[in-house]
Amino acid sequence: MSDRTGIFAGDDPFAIAREWLAEAEQSEPNDPNAIALATVDASGLPNVRMVLLKEIEPAAFVFYTNYESAKAIELEQAGKAAFVMHWKSLRRQIRVRGTITREAGSQADAYYASRSLKSRLGAWASRQSRPLSSRAALMAEVAKITAAKGPNPPRPPFWGGFRLTPVEIEFWADGAFRLHDRFVWRRAEPGESWNIQRLNP
Repeated sequence: MSDRTGIFAGDDPFAIAREWLAEAEQSEPNDPNAIALATVDASGLPNVRMVLLKEIEPAAFVFYTNYESAKAIELEQAGKAAFVMHWKSLRRQIRVRGTITREAGSQADAYYASRSLKSRLGAWASRQSRPLSSRAALMAEVAKITAAKGPNPPRPPFWGGFRLTPVEIEFWADGAFRLHDRFVWRRAEPGESWNIQRLNP
């Protein structure tokens, strides 16, 4: 008999992740949807940075970025990535590893359109990850883009989403005496059934 009860109960890891995120939205003071996204560069050197997770779909996790950024280049070269969401207020975390594909269609258009105008203009103005001479130069580029694109700029062709389809999801919760609860869901390929296992802390 499984001892996956309480916050770990359920047959759908994406539903569990959505439930945990919804709880964090009530308790976490800043950016409950922040993830530490890990990639590797062409030489195999790891890279990690904070990114905002924008959707937990029925079978994947979606975030957005500049396709010319270092992270995007690394994502597309490797085709794989990992992230962790950690909530100090709940003393929980979720770790995810899997394959990466682009989301550059109507879903990306809709998300871009939902952002504030300043954020949409900023996406056009920023040459993400590349050298910048000064903040003044960036603000000048924003002013130039604002004049050129107007109040309803389209989504830049170099900006959109990535979808991480997991082959591994681990749910972790703090336990007394550092005896934490950990359950890992694993499968060999996306679309296959999950194998669920409790891990030692």
